[in-house]
Amino acid sequence: MKPIQVGLLGIGTVGSGTFSVLKRNQEEIQRRAGRGIEITMVADLDVARAKAAVGEGVTVVSDARQIIANPDIDIVIELIGGYGIAKALVLEAIAAGKHVVTANKALLAVHGTEIFAAASAKGVMVAFEAAVAGGIPIIKALREGLTANRIQWLAGIINGTTNFILSEMRDKGLDFDVVLKEAQRLGYAEADPTFDIEGVDAAHKATLMSAIAFGIPVQFDKAYIEGITKLGAADIKYAEQLGYRIKLLGIAKRQANGIELRVHPSLVPAKRLIANVEGAMNAVVVNGDAVGNTLYYGKGAGSEPTASAVIADLVDITRLHTADPQNRVPHLAFQPGAMSNLPVLPMSEVVTSYYLRLRVADQAGVLAKVTGLLAEAGISIDAVLQREADEVGGEGSTQTDVIILTHDTKEGTMNEAIAKMQALPTVLAPITRIRKEELA
Repeated sequence: MKPIQVGLLGIGTVGSGTFSVLKRNQEEIQRRAGRGIEITMVADLDVARAKAAVGEGVTVVSDARQIIANPDIDIVIELIGGYGIAKALVLEAIAAGKHVVTANKALLAVHGTEIFAAASAKGVMVAFEAAVAGGIPIIKALREGLTANRIQWLAGIINGTTNFILSEMRDKGLDFDVVLKEAQRLGYAEADPTFDIEGVDAAHKATLMSAIAFGIPVQFDKAYIEGITKLGAADIKYAEQLGYRIKLLGIAKRQANGIELRVHPSLVPAKRLIANVEGAMNAVVVNGDAVGNTLYYGKGAGSEPTASAVIADLVDITRLHTADPQNRVPHLAFQPGAMSNLPVLPMSEVVTSYYLRLRVADQAGVLAKVTGLLAEAGISIDAVLQREADEVGGEGSTQTDVIILTHDTKEGTMNEAIAKMQALPTVLAPITRIRKEELA
């Protein structure tokens, strides 16, 4: 059978990895797919670099629309990134009857509803395994492997940059700013790391996973997003003393009145497997009613790990290329006409437990006032840790840290209690609040 022909838009890190792995494992891939898969056209603004990457036998152009217009191209791989030209090209490829493979989580998290609807109307597939957690097949697991389950929640370390930074802060006792500079020097963080360190990248991925897990539309604009920039070495040290590790988690959770969709630093018990995921690695825990907890772990970025996911999508499309569109796996796992209208809950409605760190005057009665305000709000305390003043501020210090772990309470209630505690004259700095996730 004639090989299926693929056009590649963008041959940067992932594009060159895709070309290399596809060429290296061609025989194995063909045995699995049932026919050959060949990248026959590449579009890149740097034509010379692209030609050097692909060698002879591949047409290289600077205009991506030449690939879309080519009737011999069956599948378009979009690896340009961003919301702008990438969105236009993906929609044009769909309109031209091409299947699309993309690693563009930002595009799908923001415009996925429009893109999936266009693909369904045209009878083509949009595959995006590489958009979440690099080489980990988490999309496949959620869409197909766990399809018998009513998924209750998922929680993931889905940004390698922030996990590397938090691991280094814990190992070396350094503050965020120092470790960020080191991460940039080593290439783990971009020159402009905002999307990573502020949690936006993780929120794009969590949005896609929530849609597949619960059969809701992609709703990135409803996600609660908080990054790691305000975390201090002290919080990581105190968490460790209490038996926890701090991780930036993307969380999606089913509740009776809606879906939680949130990204923020979380205290996770050190005994949980996910708490021990270090460096730039990714991991996702999924809880289903039938299967219980399942863990997916691996490299969340990089040339060949991401290429592994891109090529898995190419194989899936090749196998289903001639199938009736009604018999393919739906883009978001649930049939388009059976999507849920469960709302994404505002953060004020989310119920979780908390770690609070208060820098207070080292004098009698301070702790009683703080715990009294929590009691008035109906917030019960799980544990209290008070440091010696000398340990916090050096010999002769008049300040100390009080660390409080609470039981579950509503975020809105906690916000009000924190405002009252902050107003106490004996509370000397902004209160640090980190949510706690047991992931049991």
